[in-house]
Amino acid sequence: MSSLAKKLKNLTDYRSIKDKATKDKIIVEYAPLIKYIAQKIASRLPANIELDDLISCGVIGLMDAIDKFDPTRDNKFKTYAEFRIRGAILDELRAQDWVPRSIREKAKVIDRAYSKLESELRRPATDEEMCKELELSKEEFHDMLNKARSVSVLNIDDSATFNRNDKRAMAGANEDSKLSNPFAAVSNKNFREKIKEGISQLPEKQRLVLSLYYY
Repeated sequence: MSSLAKKLKNLTDYRSIKDKATKDKIIVEYAPLIKYIAQKIASRLPANIELDDLISCGVIGLMDAIDKFDPTRDNKFKTYAEFRIRGAILDELRAQDWVPRSIREKAKVIDRAYSKLESELRRPATDEEMCKELELSKEEFHDMLNKARSVSVLNIDDSATFNRNDKRAMAGANEDSKLSNPFAAVSNKNFREKIKEGISQLPEKQRLVLSLYYY
């Protein structure tokens, strides 16, 4: 661990940092985290989206985290930084409205078909039933579903879907650092297993969206 990393580990109030040089060092220290989050989001986006642009947005998110992190709350800085970095990237993607109109239409078609079948059948629709409803082969349906994922990436953090408490809980659940409290570590593992089990029982549409967030 570098000397800066040790210093940051013991630092509780990042807002106390005033000089630009130290903030720049923090950004360099957290650069791998920014790149990781940007790559994770980019892997679900069309090839024309530049990774460097996402990383730049992530840097802005980290700077925002440094200025706004509240040490009196339970979340660790790394957890909060992850949340702000991801949020800054998604906000910029929404602002650009880069998703092609055709893909948005595909997402709407899938959503309407799922809603219609689930209402009629009173249970989640299977892939076969979706293919029949949309008059598509299984291969065509999966291709359509994959293209619609890009819309799901932007919607996953929408305030209309999750309130602040939900987002804080998700951010905490996504913390991958080692927990010093054995009981907390077991509880965290059990929580993740419950999430995974719950997601596996959802219809394909909801399963896709939640899997994009947690995994």
